[in-house]
Amino acid sequence: MVNVNLSKGLDKAYEDKSVKEILDAPPSALAGLTEKHDAVLKESFGISTIRQLGSNKYFALAGVLVALENKEG
Repeated sequence: MVNVNLSKGLDKAYEDKSVKEILDAPPSALAGLTEKHDAVLKESFGISTIRQLGSNKYFALAGVLVALENKEG
């Protein structure tokens, strides 16, 4: 079993939700994002859930590149 405290990364309304509920939630469930961000992500990339955001090829590639940069140093 793995325990992860996500409360600082989530909107208060989602702190006690299951991982599935969080992944099915709009991106604005992430702390710092708003419904305006939801609209931009939907219009620009067709992203309407955190699951889609996390599995989007562009965002995934950006995450990998950041991780690689941290390994180079």
